[in-house]
Amino acid sequence: MPKRVLRFHFDFISPYSYLAWQTLGPFAEAHELRVEPKPTLFAGLLNEFGHKGPAEIEPKRIYMFKDCLRAAAQLGVPFAPVFSHPFNPLPSLRATLLEMDEQTRERLITDLFRATWAESRDVSSAEVVAEVCAGAGVPDALERIRDPEIKQRLFEAGREAIEGGVFGVPTMIVDDELFWGTDSFPHLARYLRGDDPVRLEDVEAWRAVPASARRT
Repeated sequence: MPKRVLRFHFDFISPYSYLAWQTLGPFAEAHELRVEPKPTLFAGLLNEFGHKGPAEIEPKRIYMFKDCLRAAAQLGVPFAPVFSHPFNPLPSLRATLLEMDEQTRERLITDLFRATWAESRDVSSAEVVAEVCAGAGVPDALERIRDPEIKQRLFEAGREAIEGGVFGVPTMIVDDELFWGTDSFPHLARYLRGDDPVRLEDVEAWRAVPASARRT
């Protein structure tokens, strides 16, 4: 039987996406899932829903880095101070949409995450991204990521994510059921076992709850 598909929405700007990617391979293997990576511009989600990113709120920014350092230690993966934050992730995201086989794409995503969050390399630089691409077996990336077709492909991927209910990264989607954040893996595992405590009637009841206050 074909494996169930897990769509993984991520952005290299997100340290939680990096941590989720470290978990995803063993998790997918254990649950017989086929992973479809979905590069998704986090800034596009923020603009769509009127949010601020955690790095734009100073106390939250510091907390986020401490939280991720603790999580990385628990996972046993490297986590180094990033070269800058926030940064422009467009070159790195576009690179993952270039034509290549899926094994190479997975290797490239791994290498770009490592370059960002373990090696402190400047992946906002198209030249640096091209170097990482070359090491992963993706040639001529410097010119290819500037192709208007690749830029449009990333834009369309962002619109598709929003239409699918994605509001943040990392997001994992199986059977159109959405799980957000690195701490949602246990909930996803429970869903995959057919043991999700959320029922359709629960969702409808929450949808019906009115708002009695709004921020101005």
